[in-house]
Amino acid sequence: MHILYEVCPYFKFGYMSANGAIAEAMKDEDRVHIIDFQIGQGSQWITLIQAFAARPGGPPHIRITGIDDSTSAYARGGGLNIVAKRLSKLAALFKVPFEFNATAMSGCEVQQEHLQVRPGEALAVNFAFMLHHMPDESVSTENHRDRLLRLVKSLSPKVVTLVEQESNTNTAPFFPRFRETLNYYTAMFESIDVTLPREQKERINVEQHCLARDVVNIIACEGPERVERHELMGKWRSRFRMAGFTPYPLSSL
Repeated sequence: MHILYEVCPYFKFGYMSANGAIAEAMKDEDRVHIIDFQIGQGSQWITLIQAFAARPGGPPHIRITGIDDSTSAYARGGGLNIVAKRLSKLAALFKVPFEFNATAMSGCEVQQEHLQVRPGEALAVNFAFMLHHMPDESVSTENHRDRLLRLVKSLSPKVVTLVEQESNTNTAPFFPRFRETLNYYTAMFESIDVTLPREQKERINVEQHCLARDVVNIIACEGPERVERHELMGKWRSRFRMAGFTPYPLSSL
């Protein structure tokens, strides 16, 4: 996933936009708690830690709760212990007070007590390429996609960020889903052309182990086995509003 972040402009832009929203919301806070619901390799937080280190008046105390299911076939990281060491070393280098809480479980299993929210900390919650893996009402009566949003709302976060693919592959029938997948991933592959030639080893790895796997799951699987279930922005906006959230542009935070 780190390679995909490096070579694909879409992913990098999404992470940077989320970081910008969090940095702006937390600009006056002394203690910041970030809950990342699918931390992967933790690459997203490198630039944010650096930004906080350069903040006038000094950096805040940062605590990151990283959630990742290392047993999942769609796990993106190399282990929470590795992420903790990597980010702790970076924070020490930039003299940023830092804590890391490792939470090894699926998003479907997360309950409030797993998130270790403390009084006196400004809370940011990050959903980056994660919620579309959660089964919704069309797959499960438990509807973890909306359950997690309601859970997060109950924590009174200062900011919640969502990074997702703009594609309708959740409830669409096969042929519309096939067209959506073709159009979206064609654009994805074309964007990678800008950064890597097609014969480059890193690009081949990304295409085979990340993108091709996702395409196969969207096209060839049904029911609970289909976990790549993207939705359009309008649907996400509706879900967030039903959970009690209000959207804000960056300039309004």
